[in-house]
Amino acid sequence: MTPRATEYTIRPTGGAGVTGTTVVFQAGGGPGFLVRAIWFVLVGWWLSGLAIAVAYIAAVTMIGLPVAFYIFNRIPLITTLRGRTETMETTHVGETTLIRAKTIRQRSMWLRLVYFVLVGFWLGAIWLAVAWFLSVTIIGLPIAVLMYDRTGGIMTLLRY
Repeated sequence: MTPRATEYTIRPTGGAGVTGTTVVFQAGGGPGFLVRAIWFVLVGWWLSGLAIAVAYIAAVTMIGLPVAFYIFNRIPLITTLRGRTETMETTHVGETTLIRAKTIRQRSMWLRLVYFVLVGFWLGAIWLAVAWFLSVTIIGLPIAVLMYDRTGGIMTLLRY
């Protein structure tokens, strides 16, 4: 897999500029559909269930919370080898166009912590159980992957 860059500078030739302000970028490309389908059937469905269980055990310890969210953020990758998409932001300065990862202002860490302790922990468990069940049905896999992508928002009010 190619290394991910967070910032690019593009100098257009012949006066042509880049239009638009939002670019969706999938880094690394990843394996093709056939490889991802075989991975899901042989490994992804059971490994994702195991990863969710390990992440919840780590989350209970509170010390393991960073490890838990590292795992939660990689559930789509574990299930189907699908990488996360990033939203990129463009800025035009003269003839130079700067493209960088777009950052979204997050809610207060204290609010997110209180929400996680009171609501996010159990709501996230229900959310992930439903997502895992949908992924095992195969027909529900696209919905499950979308649900996995939003796990951070459900559990900690993370903004995407």
